[in-house]
Amino acid sequence: MDFRFKKTAAAAVLVLLFAALIGGCGSAGSEKGAAEQNGDRAVITDMLGRKVEVSIPAERLAAIGPGALRLVCYAGGAEKVVGIENFEKQRSAGRPYILAYPELKNLPTIGQGGPDSAPDVEKLAAVKPDVIFAAYLLDKSRADELQAKTGIPVVVLSYGEKVPFDEDIYESLKLIGRVIGSEKRAEEVVKYLKKCREDLIERTRGIPEDEKPRVYVGALGMKGFHGIESTAAEYGPFDAVGVVNVVDETGSSGSIMIEKEKLLSWDPDIIFIDEGGLHLVRDDYRKNKKFYQSLKAFNNGRVYGQIPFNYYAANIDTAVADAYFVGKVVFPEQFKDVDPIKKADEIYSFMLGKPLYDQMAGDFGGFKKITFSDLE
Repeated sequence: MDFRFKKTAAAAVLVLLFAALIGGCGSAGSEKGAAEQNGDRAVITDMLGRKVEVSIPAERLAAIGPGALRLVCYAGGAEKVVGIENFEKQRSAGRPYILAYPELKNLPTIGQGGPDSAPDVEKLAAVKPDVIFAAYLLDKSRADELQAKTGIPVVVLSYGEKVPFDEDIYESLKLIGRVIGSEKRAEEVVKYLKKCREDLIERTRGIPEDEKPRVYVGALGMKGFHGIESTAAEYGPFDAVGVVNVVDETGSSGSIMIEKEKLLSWDPDIIFIDEGGLHLVRDDYRKNKKFYQSLKAFNNGRVYGQIPFNYYAANIDTAVADAYFVGKVVFPEQFKDVDPIKKADEIYSFMLGKPLYDQMAGDFGGFKKITFSDLE
Protein backbone atom coordinates (compact mmCIF):
# COMPACT_ATOMS: atom_id res chain seq x y z
CA MET A 1 0.00 0.00 0.00
CA ASP A 2 1.59 3.30 -1.05
CA PHE A 3 1.85 6.35 1.19
CA ARG A 4 -0.78 8.38 -0.69
CA PHE A 5 -3.41 5.67 -0.18
CA LYS A 6 -2.62 5.40 3.51
CA LYS A 7 -2.91 9.16 3.88
CA THR A 8 -6.27 9.23 2.06
CA ALA A 9 -7.65 6.35 4.16
CA ALA A 10 -6.55 7.99 7.37
CA ALA A 11 -8.23 11.22 6.36
CA ALA A 12 -11.45 9.37 5.59
CA VAL A 13 -11.41 7.74 9.00
CA LEU A 14 -10.93 11.13 10.64
CA VAL A 15 -13.88 12.53 8.70
CA LEU A 16 -16.10 9.65 9.82
CA LEU A 17 -15.02 10.04 13.44
CA PHE A 18 -15.71 13.78 13.32
CA ALA A 19 -19.16 13.17 11.82
CA ALA A 20 -19.93 10.66 14.55
CA LEU A 21 -18.89 13.15 17.21
CA ILE A 22 -21.05 15.87 15.66
CA GLY A 23 -24.02 13.46 15.56
CA GLY A 24 -23.51 12.62 19.22
CA CYS A 25 -23.55 16.26 20.33
CA GLY A 26 -27.27 16.79 19.76
CA SER A 27 -29.89 17.23 22.47
CA ALA A 28 -31.26 13.66 22.47
CA GLY A 29 -30.12 13.00 26.02
CA SER A 30 -30.71 16.44 27.47
CA GLU A 31 -34.47 16.35 27.89
CA LYS A 32 -36.36 14.56 30.64
CA GLY A 33 -36.97 10.94 29.78
CA ALA A 34 -34.48 10.93 26.88
CA ALA A 35 -32.11 8.00 26.37
CA GLU A 36 -28.72 7.41 24.74
CA GLN A 37 -28.23 3.69 24.15
CA ASN A 38 -24.95 1.76 23.87
CA GLY A 39 -25.56 -1.96 23.51
CA ASP A 40 -27.43 -3.19 26.57
CA ARG A 41 -26.55 -0.04 28.51
CA ALA A 42 -28.30 3.31 28.13
CA VAL A 43 -27.93 6.77 29.60
CA ILE A 44 -31.37 8.11 30.40
CA THR A 45 -32.39 11.50 31.73
CA ASP A 46 -34.79 11.21 34.63
CA MET A 47 -37.51 13.65 35.70
CA LEU A 48 -35.02 15.69 37.74
CA GLY A 49 -32.77 16.10 34.70
CA ARG A 50 -30.19 13.64 36.08
CA LYS A 51 -28.30 11.46 33.60
CA VAL A 52 -28.37 7.86 34.79
CA GLU A 53 -26.74 4.84 33.15
CA VAL A 54 -28.94 1.75 33.33
CA SER A 55 -29.08 -1.76 31.91
CA ILE A 56 -31.68 -2.10 29.15
CA PRO A 57 -34.02 -3.80 29.74
CA ALA A 58 -33.86 -3.83 33.52
CA GLU A 59 -35.14 -7.18 34.84
CA ARG A 60 -35.19 -6.52 38.60
CA LEU A 61 -37.00 -3.42 39.88
CA ALA A 62 -37.50 -1.59 43.15
CA ALA A 63 -39.82 1.39 43.61
CA ILE A 64 -39.70 3.76 46.58
CA GLY A 65 -41.65 6.80 47.70
CA PRO A 66 -45.27 7.87 47.13
CA GLY A 67 -46.56 6.69 43.78
CA ALA A 68 -43.46 5.04 42.30
CA LEU A 69 -44.73 1.45 42.54
CA ARG A 70 -48.09 2.49 41.11
CA LEU A 71 -46.48 3.95 37.97
CA VAL A 72 -44.34 0.83 37.56
CA CYS A 73 -47.52 -1.29 37.66
CA TYR A 74 -49.25 0.92 35.07
CA ALA A 75 -46.25 0.55 32.77
CA GLY A 76 -46.31 -3.25 32.93
CA GLY A 77 -43.48 -3.81 35.39
CA ALA A 78 -45.24 -5.51 38.33
CA GLU A 79 -43.76 -8.93 37.59
CA LYS A 80 -40.22 -7.52 37.68
CA VAL A 81 -40.53 -5.93 41.13
CA VAL A 82 -38.23 -7.68 43.66
CA GLY A 83 -39.19 -5.86 46.86
CA ILE A 84 -41.63 -3.27 48.18
CA GLU A 85 -41.82 -0.84 51.07
CA ASN A 86 -43.47 -1.90 54.32
CA PHE A 87 -45.97 0.94 53.87
CA GLU A 88 -47.21 -0.76 50.68
CA LYS A 89 -47.85 -3.97 52.64
CA GLN A 90 -50.22 -2.39 55.12
CA ARG A 91 -53.78 -1.42 54.18
CA SER A 92 -54.60 -2.27 50.54
CA ALA A 93 -57.91 -0.36 50.49
CA GLY A 94 -57.68 2.74 48.34
CA ARG A 95 -54.72 1.53 46.27
CA PRO A 96 -55.99 -0.33 43.19
CA TYR A 97 -52.49 -1.38 42.09
CA ILE A 98 -52.11 -3.45 45.27
CA LEU A 99 -55.61 -4.89 44.80
CA ALA A 100 -54.66 -5.84 41.24
CA TYR A 101 -51.29 -7.34 42.24
CA PRO A 102 -51.73 -8.65 45.83
CA GLU A 103 -48.72 -10.94 45.35
CA LEU A 104 -46.51 -7.86 45.63
CA LYS A 105 -47.12 -7.91 49.39
CA ASN A 106 -45.26 -11.22 49.62
CA LEU A 107 -42.01 -9.71 48.36
CA PRO A 108 -39.11 -8.76 50.65
CA THR A 109 -39.37 -5.44 52.49
CA ILE A 110 -37.01 -2.75 51.14
CA GLY A 111 -37.68 -0.07 53.76
CA GLN A 112 -40.38 1.45 55.89
CA GLY A 113 -41.80 3.74 53.20
CA GLY A 114 -44.28 6.54 53.72
CA PRO A 115 -44.33 10.19 52.60
CA ASP A 116 -41.62 11.36 55.01
CA SER A 117 -39.45 8.26 55.15
CA ALA A 118 -35.78 7.85 54.28
CA PRO A 119 -34.59 5.11 51.90
CA ASP A 120 -33.12 2.00 53.55
CA VAL A 121 -29.80 1.53 51.77
CA GLU A 122 -29.06 -1.93 53.15
CA LYS A 123 -32.48 -3.41 52.41
CA LEU A 124 -32.53 -1.94 48.91
CA ALA A 125 -29.11 -3.35 48.13
CA ALA A 126 -30.07 -6.75 49.56
CA VAL A 127 -32.73 -7.44 46.89
CA LYS A 128 -30.25 -6.55 44.12
CA PRO A 129 -32.48 -4.54 41.77
CA ASP A 130 -31.11 -3.42 38.41
CA VAL A 131 -32.75 -0.04 38.96
CA ILE A 132 -34.51 1.89 41.72
CA PHE A 133 -37.45 4.05 40.68
CA ALA A 134 -38.31 6.86 43.10
CA ALA A 135 -41.10 9.43 43.27
CA TYR A 136 -41.59 12.46 45.55
CA LEU A 137 -39.01 11.13 48.01
CA LEU A 138 -35.74 12.45 46.61
CA ASP A 139 -34.22 15.65 45.31
CA LYS A 140 -31.13 15.59 43.08
CA SER A 141 -28.59 15.42 45.87
CA ARG A 142 -30.44 12.68 47.78
CA ALA A 143 -30.95 10.66 44.58
CA ASP A 144 -27.23 10.92 43.80
CA GLU A 145 -26.39 9.96 47.39
CA LEU A 146 -28.64 6.88 47.32
CA GLN A 147 -27.18 5.82 43.98
CA ALA A 148 -23.63 6.20 45.30
CA LYS A 149 -24.34 4.27 48.51
CA THR A 150 -26.17 1.36 46.85
CA GLY A 151 -24.26 1.21 43.58
CA ILE A 152 -27.67 0.88 41.90
CA PRO A 153 -29.02 3.33 39.28
CA VAL A 154 -31.72 5.61 40.77
CA VAL A 155 -34.30 6.99 38.33
CA VAL A 156 -36.59 9.71 39.71
CA LEU A 157 -40.17 9.96 38.41
CA SER A 158 -42.78 12.72 38.73
CA TYR A 159 -46.56 13.13 38.90
CA GLY A 160 -46.39 16.82 37.99
CA GLU A 161 -48.98 19.28 39.23
CA LYS A 162 -52.21 18.41 37.37
CA VAL A 163 -53.46 14.98 38.39
CA PRO A 164 -54.81 12.99 36.64
CA PHE A 165 -53.63 14.42 33.33
CA ASP A 166 -50.11 15.81 33.41
CA GLU A 167 -47.22 15.67 30.95
CA ASP A 168 -44.89 14.61 33.77
CA ILE A 169 -47.04 11.53 34.37
CA TYR A 170 -46.89 10.68 30.68
CA GLU A 171 -43.12 11.18 30.54
CA SER A 172 -42.59 9.14 33.71
CA LEU A 173 -44.56 6.22 32.26
CA LYS A 174 -42.59 6.34 29.02
CA LEU A 175 -39.35 6.57 30.99
CA ILE A 176 -40.22 3.42 32.92
CA GLY A 177 -41.12 1.74 29.63
CA ARG A 178 -37.70 2.53 28.13
CA VAL A 179 -35.84 1.24 31.16
CA ILE A 180 -37.76 -2.03 31.60
CA GLY A 181 -38.43 -2.80 27.94
CA SER A 182 -42.17 -2.16 27.95
CA GLU A 183 -42.22 0.87 25.66
CA LYS A 184 -45.31 -0.34 23.80
CA ARG A 185 -47.33 -0.80 27.00
CA ALA A 186 -46.25 2.59 28.36
CA GLU A 187 -47.21 4.31 25.11
CA GLU A 188 -50.60 2.59 25.17
CA VAL A 189 -51.28 3.85 28.69
CA VAL A 190 -50.30 7.39 27.76
CA LYS A 191 -52.49 7.24 24.67
CA TYR A 192 -55.42 5.95 26.73
CA LEU A 193 -55.11 8.72 29.33
CA LYS A 194 -54.92 11.37 26.62
CA LYS A 195 -57.99 9.89 24.95
CA CYS A 196 -59.92 10.06 28.24
CA ARG A 197 -58.85 13.65 28.75
CA GLU A 198 -59.98 14.68 25.26
CA ASP A 199 -63.30 12.87 25.68
CA LEU A 200 -64.01 14.65 28.97
CA ILE A 201 -63.10 18.05 27.54
CA GLU A 202 -65.13 17.63 24.37
CA ARG A 203 -68.31 16.63 26.21
CA THR A 204 -68.63 19.98 27.97
CA ARG A 205 -66.91 22.25 25.49
CA GLY A 206 -69.03 25.27 24.65
CA ILE A 207 -71.28 25.27 27.72
CA PRO A 208 -71.40 28.90 28.97
CA GLU A 209 -69.90 29.32 32.44
CA ASP A 210 -73.03 31.04 33.74
CA GLU A 211 -75.11 27.99 32.79
CA LYS A 212 -72.99 25.56 34.78
CA PRO A 213 -73.87 24.51 38.35
CA ARG A 214 -71.49 25.70 41.08
CA VAL A 215 -69.78 22.75 42.72
CA TYR A 216 -67.70 21.95 45.82
CA VAL A 217 -65.73 18.90 46.98
CA GLY A 218 -65.17 18.28 50.69
CA ALA A 219 -63.51 15.82 53.08
CA LEU A 220 -60.48 15.40 50.85
CA GLY A 221 -57.63 13.40 52.36
CA MET A 222 -54.37 15.25 53.06
CA LYS A 223 -51.95 13.03 54.97
CA GLY A 224 -54.94 11.72 56.87
CA PHE A 225 -58.71 12.04 56.97
CA HIS A 226 -60.50 15.40 57.23
CA GLY A 227 -64.03 16.77 57.37
CA ILE A 228 -66.02 18.90 54.97
CA GLU A 229 -63.61 21.85 55.38
CA SER A 230 -60.88 19.98 53.47
CA THR A 231 -61.12 20.85 49.80
CA ALA A 232 -59.02 21.82 46.76
CA ALA A 233 -58.71 24.57 44.20
CA GLU A 234 -57.93 23.61 40.60
CA TYR A 235 -59.20 20.16 41.53
CA GLY A 236 -58.25 17.62 38.86
CA PRO A 237 -61.55 15.73 38.36
CA PHE A 238 -63.41 19.06 38.26
CA ASP A 239 -60.99 20.71 35.85
CA ALA A 240 -61.15 17.66 33.58
CA VAL A 241 -64.84 18.29 32.84
CA GLY A 242 -64.91 22.08 33.08
CA VAL A 243 -66.80 22.25 36.37
CA VAL A 244 -67.24 25.62 38.12
CA ASN A 245 -65.38 24.93 41.35
CA VAL A 246 -66.37 27.54 43.94
CA VAL A 247 -62.99 27.15 45.65
CA ASP A 248 -61.14 28.45 42.60
CA GLU A 249 -62.17 31.98 43.47
CA THR A 250 -59.70 31.86 46.37
CA GLY A 251 -56.85 32.04 43.86
CA SER A 252 -55.23 29.05 45.55
CA SER A 253 -54.02 25.83 43.98
CA GLY A 254 -54.20 22.33 45.42
CA SER A 255 -55.40 21.19 48.82
CA ILE A 256 -56.62 23.81 51.31
CA MET A 257 -58.68 24.03 54.49
CA ILE A 258 -61.52 26.54 54.61
CA GLU A 259 -63.72 27.96 57.35
CA LYS A 260 -67.25 26.54 57.41
CA GLU A 261 -68.68 30.04 57.10
CA LYS A 262 -67.01 30.29 53.69
CA LEU A 263 -68.90 27.23 52.50
CA LEU A 264 -72.14 28.84 53.67
CA SER A 265 -71.38 31.98 51.68
CA TRP A 266 -70.58 29.97 48.56
CA ASP A 267 -73.65 27.73 49.04
CA PRO A 268 -72.81 25.49 46.04
CA ASP A 269 -75.49 23.78 43.97
CA ILE A 270 -73.79 20.39 44.21
CA ILE A 271 -71.42 18.98 46.82
CA PHE A 272 -69.19 15.94 46.43
CA ILE A 273 -67.87 14.20 49.53
CA ASP A 274 -64.63 12.23 49.39
CA GLU A 275 -65.70 8.95 50.96
CA GLY A 276 -62.41 8.60 52.81
CA GLY A 277 -63.62 11.37 55.11
CA LEU A 278 -67.36 10.70 54.89
CA HIS A 279 -67.49 9.28 58.42
CA LEU A 280 -66.17 12.60 59.73
CA VAL A 281 -68.82 14.52 57.80
CA ARG A 282 -71.54 12.27 59.19
CA ASP A 283 -70.21 12.72 62.73
CA ASP A 284 -70.14 16.47 62.25
CA TYR A 285 -73.67 16.44 60.80
CA ARG A 286 -74.96 14.91 64.04
CA LYS A 287 -73.44 17.78 66.00
CA ASN A 288 -74.14 20.65 63.59
CA LYS A 289 -77.36 19.86 61.74
CA LYS A 290 -78.26 23.51 61.44
CA PHE A 291 -75.09 24.24 59.47
CA TYR A 292 -75.65 21.43 56.97
CA GLN A 293 -79.36 22.15 56.64
CA SER A 294 -78.45 25.71 55.65
CA LEU A 295 -76.74 24.45 52.51
CA LYS A 296 -78.93 24.11 49.41
CA ALA A 297 -77.08 21.01 48.22
CA PHE A 298 -78.08 19.16 51.40
CA ASN A 299 -81.66 20.46 51.25
CA ASN A 300 -82.06 19.57 47.58
CA GLY A 301 -80.49 16.12 47.77
CA ARG A 302 -77.48 17.10 45.66
CA VAL A 303 -74.72 15.56 47.79
CA TYR A 304 -72.72 12.73 46.21
CA GLY A 305 -69.96 10.38 47.28
CA GLN A 306 -66.82 9.87 45.26
CA ILE A 307 -64.08 7.27 45.69
CA PRO A 308 -60.92 8.77 47.23
CA PHE A 309 -57.94 8.78 44.88
CA ASN A 310 -55.25 10.30 47.09
CA TYR A 311 -53.47 7.51 48.94
CA TYR A 312 -49.66 7.46 48.83
CA ALA A 313 -49.87 9.94 45.96
CA ALA A 314 -52.67 9.89 43.43
CA ASN A 315 -54.31 6.82 41.97
CA ILE A 316 -54.60 8.07 38.39
CA ASP A 317 -57.16 5.41 37.49
CA THR A 318 -59.54 6.36 40.31
CA ALA A 319 -59.12 10.08 39.61
CA VAL A 320 -60.16 9.56 35.97
CA ALA A 321 -63.13 7.43 37.07
CA ASP A 322 -64.11 10.18 39.52
CA ALA A 323 -63.99 12.72 36.69
CA TYR A 324 -66.50 10.68 34.67
CA PHE A 325 -68.79 10.39 37.70
CA VAL A 326 -68.55 14.15 38.28
CA GLY A 327 -69.47 14.70 34.65
CA LYS A 328 -72.46 12.37 34.92
CA VAL A 329 -73.79 14.24 37.98
CA VAL A 330 -73.09 17.82 36.93
CA PHE A 331 -73.74 17.48 33.19
CA PRO A 332 -76.21 14.56 32.85
CA GLU A 333 -77.19 15.39 29.26
CA GLN A 334 -73.58 15.49 28.03
CA PHE A 335 -72.79 12.22 29.84
CA LYS A 336 -76.09 10.40 29.22
CA ASP A 337 -74.29 7.55 27.42
CA VAL A 338 -71.86 7.00 30.31
CA ASP A 339 -72.39 4.47 33.08
CA PRO A 340 -69.81 5.62 35.67
CA ILE A 341 -69.49 2.14 37.20
CA LYS A 342 -68.85 0.45 33.86
CA LYS A 343 -66.49 3.25 32.92
CA ALA A 344 -64.58 2.82 36.18
CA ASP A 345 -64.13 -0.90 35.49
CA GLU A 346 -62.99 -0.13 31.96
CA ILE A 347 -60.37 2.25 33.35
CA TYR A 348 -59.16 -0.15 36.04
CA SER A 349 -59.07 -3.02 33.54
CA PHE A 350 -56.97 -1.05 31.08
CA MET A 351 -54.61 0.46 33.63
CA LEU A 352 -54.19 -2.58 35.89
CA GLY A 353 -55.72 -5.58 34.13
CA LYS A 354 -58.66 -6.11 36.51
CA PRO A 355 -62.15 -4.58 37.05
CA LEU A 356 -61.78 -3.21 40.57
CA TYR A 357 -64.82 -0.97 41.05
CA ASP A 358 -66.68 -3.43 43.30
CA GLN A 359 -63.70 -3.72 45.64
CA MET A 360 -63.19 0.04 45.78
CA ALA A 361 -66.92 0.64 46.31
CA GLY A 362 -67.01 -2.05 48.98
CA ASP A 363 -64.26 -0.27 50.88
CA PHE A 364 -65.60 3.27 50.53
CA GLY A 365 -69.17 3.33 49.22
CA GLY A 366 -68.81 4.01 45.51
CA PHE A 367 -70.54 6.44 43.18
CA LYS A 368 -73.87 7.33 44.73
CA LYS A 369 -76.07 10.01 46.22
CA ILE A 370 -75.44 10.45 49.94
CA THR A 371 -78.36 10.90 52.33
CA PHE A 372 -78.32 11.93 55.96
CA SER A 373 -81.94 11.10 56.82
CA ASP A 374 -80.81 8.37 59.18
CA LEU A 375 -79.13 11.08 61.29
CA GLU A 376 -82.22 13.25 61.65
